Amino acid sequence: MDFMTELDSRRGSADARAQAVNEESEDVAKIESVSVCTARVPLDVPTSFATRQVLARDYALVRVRTEDGVEGIGFCYGGSSAGALVAHAVRDLLAPLLIGQDSLGVERLWEKMYQEALLQGRAGAVIRALSILDTAIWDRNARAVRLPLYQYLGAYRSGTVPAYASGGYYLPGKTPQMLGAELAGYVAMGFKAVKMKVGLLGEREEEERIRAAREAIGPDILLMLDANNAWKDLPTAQRFVRRYEPYDPYWIEEPFSPDDLDNHRRLAQSTPVPVATGEIEAGRWRFKQMLEMEAASILQTDAAVCGGISEFRRIAATAASYGVKMCPHWFHDLHIHLVAATPNADFVEFFPDSQVLNFRRLVDRQLAIKEGGLILHEGPGLGFGFDMEAVKSFALEPWHRIGAEGAARARA
Repeated sequence: MDFMTELDSRRGSADARAQAVNEESEDVAKIESVSVCTARVPLDVPTSFATRQVLARDYALVRVRTEDGVEGIGFCYGGSSAGALVAHAVRDLLAPLLIGQDSLGVERLWEKMYQEALLQGRAGAVIRALSILDTAIWDRNARAVRLPLYQYLGAYRSGTVPAYASGGYYLPGKTPQMLGAELAGYVAMGFKAVKMKVGLLGEREEEERIRAAREAIGPDILLMLDANNAWKDLPTAQRFVRRYEPYDPYWIEEPFSPDDLDNHRRLAQSTPVPVATGEIEAGRWRFKQMLEMEAASILQTDAAVCGGISEFRRIAATAASYGVKMCPHWFHDLHIHLVAATPNADFVEFFPDSQVLNFRRLVDRQLAIKEGGLILHEGPGLGFGFDMEAVKSFALEPWHRIGAEGAARARA
C-alpha cells in the first residue's frame, strides 16, 4: 500500500469513528420528554413594595429529560396570579418542538422556539416559557458531562461569587429603625452590599428610611435602592433621588416603567446615582436599545425572563462592548452560575430568607454564604433539584408530561 492510499484509509477510518461517535451522542442526547408544573407558594406575611402588595408567588417549573435518563430543570416566576400562563405556553406551544431533538443543539433549539413564539409573545409569559426550557437544556447538558454549570459555560470565577443581600421590604408596623436593624443583620452575616425598597411613601418618610439604613450599616457598605417602577414622570423621580443622594446610593433601580426608556435616560443624565434596570426585559434587541440610549449603566438581566441562558450570554457580551456591568435579578440559585461565568458581571442578588423569594421552599439544596459571597455548587449542572414533595404540596395541578405522543397531537 502506497503512502497516499494508506493516508486515505486512515482518514476514512477516522471519519467513520467520528460519525459513529456523533450518531451515538445524538441518540443519547435526544429529548424524550418535557414535564411542566405550576406551584403557588403563599407568603407568610403580605409584603409590599412601591407598586403592589404580594400575597403569593406562582412559579413555573420544567424538567427536560433525554433518552439517556439525564434530566435538566428550569424555573421562573410567573407572577402573583395567573402564573399557569407560563406552563400553558410550555405545554401547548414550545415543548412539542423539542421532543426528539438533540439537546446539544442549544442554539438551534432556541431559534426554533423563538420563531414559533413570534406571534404569541416576544416578552411576558411566552418568553419566560422559552427561558426556562432553554435553561433546562443547558442544565441537562452540563449534568450529562458531570460539570457544574458555571464550568460548562466557561468559568471566569471559582470558589465564591460576590453577592448583595436583598430585602428592606415594606411590612405592616415596620419602622425605619427596624429596617436599619434588618440591613445591619445582613452586614453581620458578612455582606458588603445590601438592597432595600423605596418609592411607596412620601419624600420625607422615604428619606427617614434611607437615613436609618445608612446609619445602621455604616459608610462603607454599598446601599442599593429599588423603586419597582414607582414614578410616572421625571420631576417626581428627580425630587426623590435628590433626597437620596446624600446617603450615597450605589444605584437607583427601576425608577420608571420598563417601557419608559426616555425617562430612564433623562434621570441618568441628571443624577450621579447610577440607574439600574432590565429585570423584566426580554431579548437582546431591547437591551441594545437601552445601551445605545444610555438609559442604564447597570443591567439587571434575568435569565429566567430575558430568553434563557442563551440570550443572557448574548446580552452580557453586548453590554461588555459598552463597558456596562451585569447584576442579574432574582433566582440566586441560577444566577450564581452566570455571574461566575461572565467577566462583566458583578453581583448575585441573594435573598437571605425564604419569605420573599419563597422559591427556596421548592428546592432541595440551598446556597451557603462565605465572607459576603456565595459558595458555588460543585455538583453537575445547577447543583440542586426540585424538592418533589414540597412541589406537590404547592402545585396548582399535577406535573404534565409531554412526550412523543403529546408532541404529535400538538402538531396535528
